[in-house]
Amino acid sequence: MLIALIAHDKKGALQTRKDNRDAHLAYIKATGVVNQAGPLLDGAGEMCGSLVILDVADMAAAQDWADNDPYAKAGLFDSVTLTAWKRVIGG
Repeated sequence: MLIALIAHDKKGALQTRKDNRDAHLAYIKATGVVNQAGPLLDGAGEMCGSLVILDVADMAAAQDWADNDPYAKAGLFDSVTLTAWKRVIGG
């Protein structure tokens, strides 16, 4: 099941994102459930959120992944939304 995780950072949290980026990327690699991912960018081109496509068994697994992401544990996000997603274009 593909789940889109869309997270928006708290205002002024760019340094928190940078400080936890290596742990976040290691978590992505270690868990093996991320299909696609990348940061959301603000008008100045700075990272301000995340879009992560998870390939997991169910919504509970997606929530568990989101809760254990180092970014979430660091308190980076103002909001996180998990939504079932269907790929139509792309590979």
